Amino acid sequence: MGLNHPHDLQSWSQWQTSQHQLLNRARQLRHRATSQQLILELPTDVPAQLLVALDVVDGPKADRLLSPLNDLATATLSERPTAKPRPGMRRVPQSVTLESMKVLLPGVRAVISHGHYESAGFVAHCWAEETEHAQLIVQHGLLTPFQPPLPEHAHLLAWSAADAEFWASGRDDVSATVVGSQLLADAAASPAATAGRDRPPAYLGQLHGAELPRRGMARAAFTFCRDNNATYRPHPSEIDKLSRAQHALWERRGITIDRRGTPLREHNGPVVAAFSTGVLEAAVRGVPSFVHYPEAPMWLAEFWDRYGMKQWGEEPTPAPWTGADPAAAIRAAVMDVIGRNNG
Repeated sequence: MGLNHPHDLQSWSQWQTSQHQLLNRARQLRHRATSQQLILELPTDVPAQLLVALDVVDGPKADRLLSPLNDLATATLSERPTAKPRPGMRRVPQSVTLESMKVLLPGVRAVISHGHYESAGFVAHCWAEETEHAQLIVQHGLLTPFQPPLPEHAHLLAWSAADAEFWASGRDDVSATVVGSQLLADAAASPAATAGRDRPPAYLGQLHGAELPRRGMARAAFTFCRDNNATYRPHPSEIDKLSRAQHALWERRGITIDRRGTPLREHNGPVVAAFSTGVLEAAVRGVPSFVHYPEAPMWLAEFWDRYGMKQWGEEPTPAPWTGADPAAAIRAAVMDVIGRNNG
């Protein structure tokens, strides 16, 4: 099993639109490639060797992409500006286009991002494809068949060999290096002081996701919480009216909703979800973690198997492999690509 749309970003975008998205992302991305004002930041003193496309400009996702590259001469491309340029960086005052990037980035030999499904990544990878520069993709989270495809001729920095094979989905124009997971390595660095199955479990909300029917997600969460005296932890994205109404209904039916927003790493009781990354984050900290979704579709059963996730009632999910030093492995892969593309 692999991606539903292994080659075509536009087909994936149309699927996204069909899942009650407000905008046609295919048309939106192609429009942005020519007219969106993207923000380019360049090193002050040396020519950039690497262009980093940022979907977000702050928070853990951006930090994990940037931190392995701190000592390299990197330029950044983003849709939204940071509060101020990073130390040693200057912001290009004019709007950036594919043509102007050729002038502004003469020393760049590679592009790195989490994918080409958002504006900055789309433009950066279009530019790299047009100029025949190397394209690196860093895996950020767990992979389902609904993942957007890799850019053409991309080199994936994957969590595992199984994930690399899954995301490539049989394509012969992409390649991969296994580097491990920064996210899971960070979680492993904060092991649980005390953890046990005798505490009430927490079910991690995923009502925002398009991968499973909302009705099915709601039924799985409610029945699990009701039958196991579990607390429901809403996903941060569950702030829309429909989700808030769902939470209120569950509360009236006796379910406890945890609205404190405390980090998952502070929870030491059992963690349960349909397919959340939080299951592996908990497992690597030594917290009992499980999956639960009645009558799981074939793709979900394959997903559980690929990540070693165990169903509620079985032995807990074992701690996943994180890689020896994912950040160092990412940096080494980038240096190798830059070295091979110099000159």
